[in-house]
Amino acid sequence: MKVLEEAHNLRNKKINKIEKMKSEQNPIDFIKSFEEFCKGAYEETVTDSHTKHFLKCLGLYDKGTSDTFVIRIRIPGGQLSVKQALKLAECSKKYGNDYIDITTRGQVEFRYLKFNELPDLLKDLNSVGISATQCAGDNFRGVVTSPLDGYSKTSPIETIPLLKEIQSVFLKQEAWMGTLPRKFNIAILGDSVNTCNIFGNDCAFALAKKNGELGFNLYLGGKVGVQARDLNLFVKDHQVKEVFASVISLYKTYGFRDNRNKNRLTFLLDAVSLEEFAKSIKEYSKLELLEAGELLVKDEFTLEDSSTIELKDKKSAIHFGIPSGIFSGSDLKEAALLAQKYDGVIRLTYEQSFYIITDTENIEDIKNSALYKKYDSYHNIYFNNQIACPGNKECSFGVIPSKPTAIEMAHYLNENIPIKDGKVRMYWSACPKGCGIHGVADIGFEGAKAKDEEGKSCFGVKIFIGGKAASSILEARQLTKAVTIPKAQVVVKELLTIYKEEKKENETFESFDTRVLSHLEIEEIQTRIGL
Repeated sequence: MKVLEEAHNLRNKKINKIEKMKSEQNPIDFIKSFEEFCKGAYEETVTDSHTKHFLKCLGLYDKGTSDTFVIRIRIPGGQLSVKQALKLAECSKKYGNDYIDITTRGQVEFRYLKFNELPDLLKDLNSVGISATQCAGDNFRGVVTSPLDGYSKTSPIETIPLLKEIQSVFLKQEAWMGTLPRKFNIAILGDSVNTCNIFGNDCAFALAKKNGELGFNLYLGGKVGVQARDLNLFVKDHQVKEVFASVISLYKTYGFRDNRNKNRLTFLLDAVSLEEFAKSIKEYSKLELLEAGELLVKDEFTLEDSSTIELKDKKSAIHFGIPSGIFSGSDLKEAALLAQKYDGVIRLTYEQSFYIITDTENIEDIKNSALYKKYDSYHNIYFNNQIACPGNKECSFGVIPSKPTAIEMAHYLNENIPIKDGKVRMYWSACPKGCGIHGVADIGFEGAKAKDEEGKSCFGVKIFIGGKAASSILEARQLTKAVTIPKAQVVVKELLTIYKEEKKENETFESFDTRVLSHLEIEEIQTRIGL
């Protein structure tokens, strides 16, 4: 591990201001005194250190006033029990204006929270085993897996038990509370279909096979715009916890703490090489780890009839497409009651929607429910696989209002170029930071300022094509410079006209891009769509 130590020493001669804040107080002590803390006047109580570090250890974001707090809530694997869903619904209405965001990690966010009500909210969540601890700041985000984990016909390994082992390493553990150099995303997938953006994580265990045995290949260093890289290590299921603990221990010890824009794990890997980090994992864990096996995560995912999936053991999943993840406590309550009535479970997705999984014989009854009918109009190719980040209204970095713009685009396309079979993933990020993971989309949008016909500045987007869900290689290509939103609608309509006219039956846009568009120069595609 000498190479890691040398890289660490070279980059940490001067630490950033967040690292200095971490030494001011133990986050555990802050959490213990949180109720008393919130009894004070907001303006006099909340300091820069609180907003930038300590509150984030509780999953809280301070938006600048006493009634605009945001909380990110940990939903392991996106799995909600009926009891938990009902409590979330109740809390959303009680504290958060009945508003819920489903996130790109299958988690939940509340907004519009009042400072003095935060302790009561946390108590209510804890009463049903839900926590927001360590969901923000330099901590571990919610661990993700397939929303169909344990049910899918393409899922030979149920990963929730392993996910819980991973989570047990850090959750509410003092040694790991706000002590990482930067945030850390984790995923584990026991399915051959990539239904959780597996390669977009700092640490990813992806289904693989070695010498006839199922396990996982280890990928590290993913983040927005960068796919995780193959460490050439095969991890057996009983080794997952120790390997994970080794990875994060090495990152905590040797990770960079100077420039926060370059402190994610991927930058440490760049500095020391994948081979050296893999060697250090073996040395630290003292495990006999084999070289990587055959990666089994290769397939694309499509809904069978735009809303249902047939699963194992006479079970089915029914999809509720939630436009841009904008949901409500009232509708979550109805979803929970449906799940309860039909002995089902709720699973949140990274594409900001959810499933109810139940016996196949119950599917038609659920389709006749008022909640399903409310969202049924969104079961089309443009809404089924849509993602949008919070946008400029909720995020200081946002350039455009991405959620309403994404919804407007989907409606426009469905009206002007309806496509009955196939699949297209359209992901929206309001700024270059890429929280809407537009870089892995079939058609990705990055918020930007554009010029209208009169030369005035207006909302616009840069358009990207060709991102891959079923690959660890980031292949998105920029199709346009910043164009106005109306222009973007026309551009995408023309692009999808090519797809509609030339695709094979039920062919996804990802497969179509691989077969047709990827062989063309961007200039050729631009010419075909009239740019």
